[in-house]
Amino acid sequence: MSGSSSQGYISHHLHFLQVDLRDLSVVDSVKPVSSQEFDACVSSGSTHEQCLTTVAVEKCKLFDLGSGVCYSSHNESKESQIVNPYTLNLDSLGISIVLGFLFLWLFRRAVKKSTSGVPSKAQCFIEMIMEFVQGTVTSIFKRKSKLIAPLALTVFMWIFFMNLMDLLPIDLIPELAKKLGVPYFRVVPSADVNVTLSMAFCIFLLIFAFSFKNIGIKGFTKSLTLHPFHHWAFIPVNLLLEGVSLLSKPISLGLRLFGNMYAGEMIFILIALLPLWWIQWTLNVPWALFHILIVTLQAFIFMVLTIVYLSMASEED
Repeated sequence: MSGSSSQGYISHHLHFLQVDLRDLSVVDSVKPVSSQEFDACVSSGSTHEQCLTTVAVEKCKLFDLGSGVCYSSHNESKESQIVNPYTLNLDSLGISIVLGFLFLWLFRRAVKKSTSGVPSKAQCFIEMIMEFVQGTVTSIFKRKSKLIAPLALTVFMWIFFMNLMDLLPIDLIPELAKKLGVPYFRVVPSADVNVTLSMAFCIFLLIFAFSFKNIGIKGFTKSLTLHPFHHWAFIPVNLLLEGVSLLSKPISLGLRLFGNMYAGEMIFILIALLPLWWIQWTLNVPWALFHILIVTLQAFIFMVLTIVYLSMASEED
């Protein structure tokens, strides 16, 4: 595969299905103004990419998805535009919601079908996960709380399901989406920094909630201004040190998960670029087996750090 085609392959697989909320257009996607001219160009033997440069095109809209008229038109000059507050990643958001409901449905179904007699394999598996999470919470969070254990279970399973999507064949979902008229589709929500930082920000808000409930706003303010140096003269220094420490929690929590899953996805993409199928399988299978450990470990680390941060917020001043 040539350098330009390799770069295009990587860019396409790392491109989110983004919608610009200002005009509901699909980012980096166009549709031909005249479908007859476009079909005639394709019938003459030209590729879709070549025809899109010769016929008149316009922005593809959100309601055009699935109709088969939207085509990818990735502009390399836009690579420097990292942050755009007006775009929404539909693929990450959609898959996250679906996996969240899948988690709720699986556990609700298992609970409804649970028996006091000989448990089924599914019931044993669910009970094993719940006991594992409950044991982790008990060993870290020493105070009583009805929120921590359900929160830890939700965080662990939801992130595990999102990470698990990375084990699907790298071209499976994007190619299916393309056949359905969707130009881009990334299947790993935890490889989207918006998702991981959003989850970390929610934990950050819970840290404030637990701190205010435990020591009050006045006690929380003292913990920021009178630690580690208990003197009014060091308030600016204390505020700087404690502020950095506090802000680093959600940032490190979100970026750790994002970095590991993004790197794993990138390795799968690079393996798919290798020329011979048997070379791909030789490298892909061991990496996929090792990646199962990463998928589980990253979900566990996020859950443990969530419990630790909330436990610290619940300690007496």
